[in-house]
This record gives sequence, C-alpha cells and structure tokens, in this order.
Amino acid sequence: MNTEKSQRAYKVIMLMLLTILITAIVTTLVVYNMMAGNTNIKYVKVTSDSSEIGKTFESLKSWIEEKYIGELDEQQMIETAIKGYVAGLDDKYSEYITSEEMKEYMEEAVGKFVGIGVYITNDTQKNQIVVISPIEGGPAQEAGVLSGDIIQKIDGIEYKGEQLSEASSKLKEQEGTKVKLGILRGENFLEIDVERKQIKTSHVTCEVIDNIGYIKLPSFDEGTADEFIQKYKELESKKVTGLIIDLRNNGGGIVDEAIEIADTMVEKDKILLITTSKSEGEEVKKAQKDKLINLPVVILTNENTASASEILSGILKEHDNAKLVGKKTYGKGVIQTIYTLKDGSGLKLTTNEYFTPNRNTINKIGITPDFEVELPKDQSIYNVERTQDTQLQKALELFK
Repeated sequence: MNTEKSQRAYKVIMLMLLTILITAIVTTLVVYNMMAGNTNIKYVKVTSDSSEIGKTFESLKSWIEEKYIGELDEQQMIETAIKGYVAGLDDKYSEYITSEEMKEYMEEAVGKFVGIGVYITNDTQKNQIVVISPIEGGPAQEAGVLSGDIIQKIDGIEYKGEQLSEASSKLKEQEGTKVKLGILRGENFLEIDVERKQIKTSHVTCEVIDNIGYIKLPSFDEGTADEFIQKYKELESKKVTGLIIDLRNNGGGIVDEAIEIADTMVEKDKILLITTSKSEGEEVKKAQKDKLINLPVVILTNENTASASEILSGILKEHDNAKLVGKKTYGKGVIQTIYTLKDGSGLKLTTNEYFTPNRNTINKIGITPDFEVELPKDQSIYNVERTQDTQLQKALELFK
C-alpha cells in the first residue's frame, strides 16, 4: 500500500515539475545554436518557486484520478500540459517540442531527414498548406508534385495551413512507407502517392542568365553558406558580370548561415547585425573576413522572405552592396533559441530581437525593396513562369 502511495506521489511531483517547464523541469538547459546565431553553448540555471502552480496541478490530478472514467495517458497529458503552458506566452514562434519532434528539428537543421522532400509553407491569407518547391531529385518531385500545389489532404485527412507542423510530421514517418497526398492544382484535385525516403537537401541552385549569375536560396539550413560560396565560384569561373540572389519564399533558418554569406560581400569590420536580449543586452556582429564578392548584386524578395532572409537583405541593402527588387518582406525580426532538455524534449523560445546595421527595426515592419515590382495577377508567387517573372526581369534590367 505504501509503495502504491509512493508511486502516486511520485507521478504527481513529476507532473508538477514537467508542467512548469523551465522553472522546474531541469536545473540546467543546453542551448543549441540552430536559430540563435550564437556558436557558443550556454548553460542556464533555474531557480524559481513553483509551489502555487504545483498545488493547483496536484489538486487537478487528484480529481482526475478519482473521478475520470476513461483511461489516462500520463505522457500525453504531461506533454499537452507543457505545450499549453508555453502557448500561454501568446508568441507564435515559441513552443514546447517533444522528444520525437526534436529529432525532426535536428535532422532538418542539418538538411538530412526521412520524408517526401518538399518545402512547404502556411498561406496565412487562405489558411492553406502550399508547396514552395519540391527538393530536386526527391521523391515528391519524382512523383510529380509541383511548386504552388496546395496540400489539402494527407492519407485522406484534411489539413489547414495552421496545422503546418502536424502535416510536416505526417509527411516524415517511417522510411519506405507511402503517403497519399490530396492536392489542389488550379481547379483540379489530384491524388498523388509518394514514398517516404531519406532526404539530403541541396540548399543552393545556380545558373547563368544573360551573363548574370543567378543563385536561389530556398532556406538557411546547416551548410548553406558553404554551398553558396561553392556555387558563386562556379559562376565566377564563367565570367558573370553581376549576381542575383533569389530569397523569395525563403522563410529563414539558421542565422549564422545568413551572416556568413553576408560576410563574403561586406568590407571587413563593418557592422552586419545588432541583436538585443534580456540576459545579454546588446551584441554587435561585424564582418570577420576579407570581401570575396565584388560584383554588383540584386536581391529578389517577396512577402514570404522572412527572418534570416531579411537579415541578409537588410545587411546588403544598407551597406549599398545590393539593390532589392520585388515585394516588401514578411517582418520577422526576432530570433529563436532551441533549448534541449534532459529527456530529449526541447523548448523553442524567442530570445533576441535583431536590427539592421543602421539600427532599423524589422519585426512586424519588414524591409521595403528599392524597386517594388508586382508579379502578373495570373502568376503564382510559388511557381511563376520565367518569361512572366517581372521581378526577375527587372533585376536583369538593372544590370543593363
């Protein structure tokens, strides 16, 4: 009997501790540099009183165990409670991440994961999941999925744009299994079967257009900066006279990757980025290397250009290294830090706000391009025809 009481007491204590997350879940948190733009590992001590919260949950747990007629899934209840606690911040970028979800975060950060190989986004205006682009050579591309496709159903279950995380997880289940996508393409509804495979992303693509180098960056994953430099050198060997960097629909990623790319185009010791945080105050990052790229540069932006993409755009615009063409950017001027907990779960928390070299605010404002250019109304921002791409054509025109 005493053993049973001890076990129940232990469960109550564990629920209390896990639910209040940072204030009592562990005594030390390890900070990863995935989104923080900081290569140093930090350790954060936790020393907060949680007695009132603990009493509340102890009371709730007692009532549930005594009165609830259904079966209890202790782990699910704990995870849901923690997610709700963090959601109470009312910050769309902060979230509790389960241990299973953390594996996906880490895999995506290094650009290697099991899935169907697509970049997807939430079209917030229509609350739809849109394919930004299939990964070249990936199973989605091979099965016929196209940029601009709207994923309405996954294995017969309907998903809205606000369920982007759940949909993404569903696409990344066991390697070798198949998933049925219900896709809206224009007015047509299609069903496409795609096999989940090991995906190794290629972050950067390039080509030469009218003697101008063109580099497209779909995201800033680990290794993007190295690939960018490699692709630039390929273009340089072809004697290009200018460079277009396409950041349209690039929702960001690892800040350090964007900073490293900016470092190739800005004079040494010039300010690249200013960040502020509650714990460390203001930090100023400067160019560390000798300038590599001396060509005139044009950057393409649109309303989905966000976060690390805006950092790169803001740096190059204010240092007069580049002209921006397209639409005003999204306006995500905050940086998230990923904290990994002892049980393998994690916390993504907004910890920094960043400013351009001239101390301009980006968050909820965005960056206005030097040349604002609309796409034709019959063209999708995710899959515009090259001949109809008025933004690209304007960029090319600037070099002439």
